[in-house]
Amino acid sequence: MENVVLTVHLILALLLVGIVLVQRSEGGGLGMGGGGGGAMSGRAAANVMTRLTWILAAAFIGTSITLTIFAARDSAGTSVIDQIGGSAPAPATTEAPLGTDLLPPAPTNAPLTPPRADDAAVPAT
Repeated sequence: MENVVLTVHLILALLLVGIVLVQRSEGGGLGMGGGGGGAMSGRAAANVMTRLTWILAAAFIGTSITLTIFAARDSAGTSVIDQIGGSAPAPATTEAPLGTDLLPPAPTNAPLTPPRADDAAVPAT
């Protein structure tokens, strides 16, 4: 079933790209679009092309959501590491390695909080 939806999705993508490229440029940004008659001229053709673009876009979004649901259902409860057969890394130790502490060691009788600025201004008696 997933392969059928994927095939329809790819066909819709190609049709959507094709229908957008066939449409006439409104602003003439590509230097094309103006003049000329033929089977694809007039406002009626523009309405058909616009409607077809909307239908293809809605179907494309629908197949995208369907493929997302399939992928989420298939991957429930598994991990990428489980799929490739690896093992999870060992938990990190709580101790920091030597040389990573930026502060010098504190003396054993040091206060828990640093002194305030007004404490330093008062002389000890």
